[in-house]
Amino acid sequence: MDDRRRLFSLFRGNEPEGESYRQVRPPYGESESAFRSKCAQCETKACATSCDEQIIVIEAGGTPILNFTRSGCTFCEECAKACEERGSGSLSLENTHTAQRINARFVISTEGCMAHHGVICFSCKEPCIDNAILFNGLFNPVIDTDRCTGCGFCLSRCPVKAIAYQPTAIVAEDM
Repeated sequence: MDDRRRLFSLFRGNEPEGESYRQVRPPYGESESAFRSKCAQCETKACATSCDEQIIVIEAGGTPILNFTRSGCTFCEECAKACEERGSGSLSLENTHTAQRINARFVISTEGCMAHHGVICFSCKEPCIDNAILFNGLFNPVIDTDRCTGCGFCLSRCPVKAIAYQPTAIVAEDM
């Protein structure tokens, strides 16, 4: 399955085929293998209930994933605190390698974006607290991947759904 089909299948809810597939996980995660083993056994699902933005959902396999359709991640640490105290311990504030970055790469479609077609629109830039969305003049927004933390606020704010994301590896062991 090519990358474009894999990306669009995320929005349909179908899982792409192949072992390289990864879910977009909450920050503060230990590793993808910990999500699959520890979280699947967790009965409290404390990470999801502690999320004020309500973007952590529990998938069918019992592991937490992020849903950016209504909001984004503020990195408030509540999911990690709840997981450490009442959950499986897969999310922890000690996991500094995943503390301020979500395992997703965001892109703006030049075909779908209104600004790329001459309409003044800053809907994606306004919620970006990391200043990761850069404009060439009033038009042509791009996401600076070095600045982007993957918080997802831009996705829900785009009026034409021109922003998409693709999961990336969480830690070196998963690459």
